[in-house]
Amino acid sequence: MNSFERRAHQRGYRLIAGIDEAGRGPLAGPVVAAAVILPHDYENPEINDSKKLTPRKRERLYKVIEHDALSIGLGVVEASVIDDVNVFQATLMAMKEAVSNLSLKPDYLIIDGSCCIFVPLPQEAVVKGDSRSISVASASIIAKVSRDSIMEIYHRQFPQYNFLKNKGYGTGEHREAIKKYGPCKIHRRSFRIRDKSSLQVNVELEF
Repeated sequence: MNSFERRAHQRGYRLIAGIDEAGRGPLAGPVVAAAVILPHDYENPEINDSKKLTPRKRERLYKVIEHDALSIGLGVVEASVIDDVNVFQATLMAMKEAVSNLSLKPDYLIIDGSCCIFVPLPQEAVVKGDSRSISVASASIIAKVSRDSIMEIYHRQFPQYNFLKNKGYGTGEHREAIKKYGPCKIHRRSFRIRDKSSLQVNVELEF
């Protein structure tokens, strides 16, 4: 899990940040990105892609990473901006913000996915990096737990959508709540949902 970091270190880079995001797919809430700089040759066999971990294990590892990391930065882009620029651009913005919020300036970036970000730093994009790079996997955990915490706050403001459970994703319950109550301020109005309750009719709901 640290082969990418090790190769970068062998090329002379010292502060290597892994970057990942959470929240591209939901119907509501922000995109959250994290950047994590770990100590050289850091190892923890439990750290993996956040999607492969239980919520309890993610939360426990969040605390471990928070303690062990040299620096952590977060970037948050809200739904209104996602609507303005599209979710892909919003993701790149969140990643750039996460890097800028690191307390230490990295000299190399490892980014989950196939695209680099617009910062003047050496970097590489790694497809499925959250399961191949320990620093990217750490960022995926930080981003996911941080976003879940934001959605829990929104749940207290808008309990009718049950964000505590669905975290803004398009579950059947969430879709029914949108149909019943309409969208709230954190719904992504540029997104569309399909009502698949009928096998014969798909109705696009634009909010």
